[in-house]
Amino acid sequence: MDLRAHVDRVDAKIGSLRTQLTALADEQALTSHDDEHDPEGVTIAVQRAQLQALLAGAERDRAELDLAAERIAAGTYGSCAVCGDPIAAERLEALPATRTCIVCATTRRGRQPGT
Repeated sequence: MDLRAHVDRVDAKIGSLRTQLTALADEQALTSHDDEHDPEGVTIAVQRAQLQALLAGAERDRAELDLAAERIAAGTYGSCAVCGDPIAAERLEALPATRTCIVCATTRRGRQPGT
C-alpha cells in the first residue's frame, strides 16, 4: 500500500477543485449579478456550491490520510481502532485512511445490531 500515492491523488484533486472555483468566480465576475432574471446566475451558484462541497470532502479525505500517516509512524496502522484486530490488506488498499476492520465498520461498535 502506497499512502503517498493516495495523498498525491487527493492533493491533485484539491488543487483542481480550487482552480475550478477560482475560474468560476472569475466567470461570475464577468456576468450579470441579477440572479432573479438571469438563468445562468442560478446555475453558477449551484455549480459553486457543488464545487465547494467536493472541495470540503477532498480536504476531509486529506486530513484522514494525514491521520493514517500518524498511525503508521506510531505503529498502529492496520489495527482496528474498535476491536484491535488486523484490518484486511484489501480494505486498506481500497480505503487507506480507514480505522476499522470490516466487521466493526458494518456493525455498531463491533456488536451485531440489536445486541
